[in-house]
Amino acid sequence: MVDAPRAPADPAGQQRSADAAEHRRRIGAELARLFGSDWMEIPAGPGVSNADRERATLGAMRAGARFIWNAALPRDPVGGRRGRIDLLVRANEGYLPVLVVRHKVTDPGTGARTSPLSDPQPTGSRSDPLRKVRAQPRDQLRLVHTRALLQACGQAAIGRATGGAIGLDADVVLWHDLEAPTWPGGRTAVAEYESRFGDRLAIADAAAAQAQPLAQPSRIMDCRSCPWWPVCEHALTEARDVSLVVRGEDATALRALGIRTVDELAALNPATPPPGVPPGLLLADAVVLAKAWLANLLVVRRVLEPDVPRADVEVDVDMESFGESGAYLWGAQLSGPGIDEPAGYRAFVTWDPLPTRDEARSFAEFWRWLSNVASRAHAAGHTFRAYCYNELAENRWLLGSADRFAGEPGVPGRREVQKFIDSDAWVDMFRIVSDTFLCAKGKGLKTIAPVAGFHWRDAEASGENSMRWYRDAVGLDGDPVRLDQRQRLLAYNEDDVRATQTLREWMSSPAIRDVPYIGDL
Repeated sequence: MVDAPRAPADPAGQQRSADAAEHRRRIGAELARLFGSDWMEIPAGPGVSNADRERATLGAMRAGARFIWNAALPRDPVGGRRGRIDLLVRANEGYLPVLVVRHKVTDPGTGARTSPLSDPQPTGSRSDPLRKVRAQPRDQLRLVHTRALLQACGQAAIGRATGGAIGLDADVVLWHDLEAPTWPGGRTAVAEYESRFGDRLAIADAAAAQAQPLAQPSRIMDCRSCPWWPVCEHALTEARDVSLVVRGEDATALRALGIRTVDELAALNPATPPPGVPPGLLLADAVVLAKAWLANLLVVRRVLEPDVPRADVEVDVDMESFGESGAYLWGAQLSGPGIDEPAGYRAFVTWDPLPTRDEARSFAEFWRWLSNVASRAHAAGHTFRAYCYNELAENRWLLGSADRFAGEPGVPGRREVQKFIDSDAWVDMFRIVSDTFLCAKGKGLKTIAPVAGFHWRDAEASGENSMRWYRDAVGLDGDPVRLDQRQRLLAYNEDDVRATQTLREWMSSPAIRDVPYIGDL
């Protein structure tokens, strides 16, 4: 596969990796301060090979170092395993693995076993009265993998398989019992890992021997950010694979029924479904999506006439955030009769690198402006509505900003924000699109708005790319600030709100009847 085409790196994924690395660096520095002379850090970086790091880690373990940071475990000559772990903790005549991750590892509740950062040992843990374990299968599998590497070099702690995780809040160590029957069917993390690892070895051995492949491509959500997607996309399109039009688990179920291609799915009669169709699969919709795909149609109408709530005064809203750091830009497009406020686009933005308290100012200015527009509209006897596309993101940062900046000048209270979100004045166009159309290639705004005749000015417009533009716009990596990237972000945000407006107006016009109706297929 060395010469096979690969997709470019996903900017959002790169940003998550950079944020996770910074989180690990910060936690490592705090732990080094806590443990002083008991702390051993394995060197890394230019000029340090993996082999050097593996030898240094093994030497530190043999010397009985209490805490080993940035460990690279010796490769397992039998199983072919290799890997690294953030922290190794000396316990029970060996070592326990501990991950440092930038996601939550617990939820509010009770029963999780935790210990303080100052004493990261399961023997000092307690049943936490405030936390319960959050299911993080990937974390557990990584811990089992590291334990297998420790066993291979004779350095695993004696006793029950255990591993720790320091999460986003970084205030405690959560200890996972890797032999507890907490997986589906009563399986343990150890058993799950051994089964999956065996599968992967068999697939790799078959590929190395150029035997019949034991794995075939099938489209799932993760394909969007996978570098190998160009390879699989070509194979799936050639095979006209059913996963091109239905979800991953539905495609698996359909293949088990002998329905492997889009053509075979399109030929089904939803009124007489074959035995064994999974109850969660909306077969009628799936058949129409297959027919739309065969006809190269992006969308078909579910309904004769869309139900699009309209108002005299309308505002389209789009928010730009940077990972988990905050929302730096609220863009708004005002349209409708005059209310002593000029129509068109305006941006409420902070260019201070996130996280910053200046985010409170820009959010407060946006909220004050939006509230004033609504008040003026009502005072003039006009109806008012505000629109977004997929309210999950906007709602998250509306409420999150109210919580984080409570008490700052102009920042609304959470109750006020929630009242607006729950009102008829806040309309999610994504929900309306979902109710109105079946979409053969997704329901994202970048897919649907061109059907309505809207096109972004920037050929590279995407949420993922905006992450990279933001880094340049604020000089986040220590590079000079690029003002052209600030203008690029503002134009991108303006196009997003104009796209939502165009989509709504198109769906409310007679032109919507040009979209094929589901009954006609």
